[in-house]
Formats: sequence, structure tokens, C-alpha cells
Amino acid sequence: MSDRIEIFHYKGQKAERLDKFLVTCLPEFSRARLQGLVADGFVLVNGVPAKKSGQMIEDGFGVEVRVPPPVPSGLVAEDIPLDIIFENDDLIVVNKPAGMVVHPAAGHASGTLVNAVLGYDPDMEGIGGEERPGLVHRLDKETSGLIVLAKNEQAHNWLQAQFRLREVEKTYLALVDGKPPTPAGRVEAPIGRDPSHRKKMAIVHPGKGREAVSEYKTVESFSAHTLLEFHPHTGRTHQIRLHCQFLGCPIVGDTVYGRRNPSVDISRHFLHAFRLKIILPGETKPRTFEAELPDELKQVLEELKQHGA
Repeated sequence: MSDRIEIFHYKGQKAERLDKFLVTCLPEFSRARLQGLVADGFVLVNGVPAKKSGQMIEDGFGVEVRVPPPVPSGLVAEDIPLDIIFENDDLIVVNKPAGMVVHPAAGHASGTLVNAVLGYDPDMEGIGGEERPGLVHRLDKETSGLIVLAKNEQAHNWLQAQFRLREVEKTYLALVDGKPPTPAGRVEAPIGRDPSHRKKMAIVHPGKGREAVSEYKTVESFSAHTLLEFHPHTGRTHQIRLHCQFLGCPIVGDTVYGRRNPSVDISRHFLHAFRLKIILPGETKPRTFEAELPDELKQVLEELKQHGA
């Protein structure tokens, strides 16, 4: 695949920053990506490599941008079935099963959601210069439910901005041991790395971690368990699992932040990304997508109802 060459001419009464001009010319790229192209010498101003992304250009200046092809990431496309809830030219919404890792990492080189997506659509555009689908958020391995992936850079930027500005409404269902202090409430407890276990996260003192905010309400109560609906306003790693622990009602089956031995017959933690409300690229009104509880979680609830547990 050869480089993509784009040539533009600035016409304006006032001088303007180079990167600001490029954003208007190439809206499918983020300003950070364009600044990276400038830094790497891929942008010429009047035939000379741009000195910096903030340099000023004036009326009549010519700007040439060379966009290199995506860098091979080494990811392998795999024929793995996907439960696709919605798809258009810009994105796909997938119902991820528990047990599937979202992105290859140490110990999980294959069988991930990204491998499956590449197998489903090998032509998904490179995001951020890499040949991989556009992840804008993630789910833990054992968390099931909705996840959205962008098919092109413009959609990726659009979606990323909504997550960054906290305009996406996410709803999770969690079965917890015991019950929270109040039937509904709000948790504001910052999250950072656990100083004792670097692979774990923890609730930390203010100023030591990142802001983490969640709201919850009770959906159904049992004698020893509670089904909660969670609305995270931030997207910290393990946020809902930690906030449940903080409330004194850890998620059932969470052997990292809860009981070492699950209180019910379950092989995963009971956390499901149930609903996603988001504005799609090019639209003005939000759309809502839902994914039913997986059968194994429905079975847990049925048994609790039957035994009055």
C-alpha cells in the first residue's frame, strides 16, 4: 500500500496555525494524529518540511501532507463468531461473551475480540496508524455485554470525543453479595494502582488516583444478594467492581475484589454491560442498544428466586 498524498492551499486574511488548518482539511484525523505527522516530517509547507505543528501559515501557502499506510500490527484475523447487535459503515456494536479478552496482551495473543473483528471485516480502516479496529472503550475479560468499535478514523474520533466528554450513557447489571448501604446512591471514590499488588486496582486517597464516579439503584432484592443497575460516569479500570467492594457488597463471583469462593454456582463474575446510549456519527439524536443477560446469569437469578436466597 502506497502513501496517500494530499495537497492544500491556505486562503485567509489572517495567519493561522498549521495544525488548525489541517484539521479543517482532513477532518477524519484527530489533531494529535496530524501533529504526529508534522513531527515525523510528513508535512511540507511551501515544499519545506514543517518545523512544528504550531507554525503559522499565510495566504497562498501550499501544504502537502503525506499519510503513510497503516503500520502492520502483527494481529491475526481469526474466524470467531460475533454477536453483532448493530452495524453500519462507521461502527459495529458487539455483544461480547464472558471469557473473551478485548485486545491481545501478554498471555492472550489470540482469540480476542479484536482478532474476531478482523476475521469478520479485514478491511476495517487503520486507526491511529495501526491496522486494528478502533477500540474506544473496553470490558474486562469476564464481563459480558455491549462494546462499540469504530470502522474508520473519523468515526473513532467522533466516538472517542463522546466517551471523553462523558456523553455516553452506559448501564451495567451486577449481582452483589449482601446489599448496599442505601437502595440507590452515588459513589465518588478515586481509583489507582494497588500499591501492594501492581496488577490490581484499588480505591485510593483523593489526589493519589483518578476521579471515579458511579450511580446505582436496586433492581431486585434477595435475602443474601442484590441485583443492582450501575451507571458509571467515568471509565476507570475495574470501576464498578471496586465501587461495589467500597460499598461493602462485592460482585458475586469476583474472586479478585470479592469473596475467594463465590456464594453461588457461577464460573465468572456477575457483571454485564446491558445498555449503551450513544449518538452515532452524522446523527443528532442518541440511539439505545441493549443486550440481554446471558443464559448463565439468568440461571443464577432463577435459582435465587426459587430458593428465596
